[in-house]
Amino acid sequence: MSSERVLIDGPVGSIELVIDSPKDLSRANTGVALRGVAVVAHPHPLHGGSLDNKVAQSLAKTFAELGYVALRPNFRGVGQSAGVHDEGNGETEDLLAVAAYARQRFGVQTLALAGFSFGSLVQSRVAKHLDASGIPAERLVFVGTAVTRGHVETVPADTIVIHGELDDVVPLKTVLDWALPQDLPVSVVAGADHFFHRRLHVIRGIVERSWTK
Repeated sequence: MSSERVLIDGPVGSIELVIDSPKDLSRANTGVALRGVAVVAHPHPLHGGSLDNKVAQSLAKTFAELGYVALRPNFRGVGQSAGVHDEGNGETEDLLAVAAYARQRFGVQTLALAGFSFGSLVQSRVAKHLDASGIPAERLVFVGTAVTRGHVETVPADTIVIHGELDDVVPLKTVLDWALPQDLPVSVVAGADHFFHRRLHVIRGIVERSWTK
């Protein structure tokens, strides 16, 4: 995997992001076809969340291994991203800008969305906007879905939802209550807390196995 840090134009100024590309894609004449692009959203910026979060990095690496170019933006007010925290509203606008940039730069329409904690809340809104625009996301991955932080939109039935059994930030029951009316499966990681300490490999395995089905 190769990584590149860039600044792109967003609705209120610069958006800082890291682009993680599949290893073989950077080699000339390999014949490796890009499977798509993936936008990965980090946890709450007012609680230390950034594109360098370990879960966000792990999701990006997983997508790169699956043949996607993964983009990890910093939310407003984090790192070199302009603006201030906007409770998920401006952040949704910014991720839509990142998605448009990714599709244009890499010349593909296939787009996956992934989010950890607050990032999953924002991605649910991004997915709703993309669906309404007629170019929906291919699939979603939510880890530690922050249903206690605000309204998380209804998501497609094939969304991959992963949650820690011992999550004390977003209790498992609240996610199950959100998933129940949608008949949405939830993969529960035994013994995992909200940040999935020593369980990142489990997240990667769930996504990889689910994606190839």
